[in-house]
This record gives sequence, C-alpha cells and structure tokens, in this order.
Amino acid sequence: MLAIPPDAAPVPGDPGSVSATVTAPDGDLRIYLNATPQQGEESLANWSDFRLAHLTGENAASASRLQYRTGMEFRGGTGSCLEDTYVTRIGAHKYREIACLVAGTRGGSVLVAAAPADSWDRYSTVLQQAVDAYASE
Repeated sequence: MLAIPPDAAPVPGDPGSVSATVTAPDGDLRIYLNATPQQGEESLANWSDFRLAHLTGENAASASRLQYRTGMEFRGGTGSCLEDTYVTRIGAHKYREIACLVAGTRGGSVLVAAAPADSWDRYSTVLQQAVDAYASE
C-alpha cells in the first residue's frame, strides 16, 4: 500500500506498479512516488549496490550513496533503504531519492520516493512520511 499526498496524481507505470506525482503548474516534477513488485536479483543484503547499479544501468549518468539503512521495520515486512542522488543522462537533471526494498510475507517490493535534488529540503518530510506509511504484504 502506497500512501500518497492529497495533491498527487496517479501516473502510468510498469505492470503491477503504482506511481504518483506532484507537479508544479508549469509541469515540472516536484515529487515522485512508486511501489513495484520485486523483479530482479535485488536482496536485502545487496540492495544499496543493486540500486546504484540499476540507476546507472538504466538512465543515470552518475549515482551516489548518501545513507543506507538495513533492518528497517515496515508494516508487513522488513526492509533496506538507500538514500541517494543521481544525475540523468538526458538533460542532466539531479534527483534525490529514498529507495527501499521491502521483504513482505507474500514477496518483496521496491518503494521509491524522489524529488529534484534542489527542492529536497522542501519535500523531504512528505517523502519520508510516504516511506514510513508504506505497507507491504
């Protein structure tokens, strides 16, 4: 279950995923939230390295770890969370995110809460609230 702020709007995503964004009136991204079923070789033990490699393998020119926490309690599971920054290959946009792998009773899921890096201080509280409220099955 993904908790989203009241001003967020659902957006299309991968099959089985749930995504929502908050955008500015000019269309610029303010907040991105996503929950996706676990799909790859990620594990609680390798999550930090896996996530950074996934970012640079997919669309990031660079990615850097800021914090990493393991053994985090979620409703319905336990998780590992990485806080990182990355710069996109196209447009050189810089983002900051909290990305968690949560092992629930019925499988794993990936939770991402992100915002442009230059507005992280403004939105980090609502993003952390979304992470804290996440419930896995």
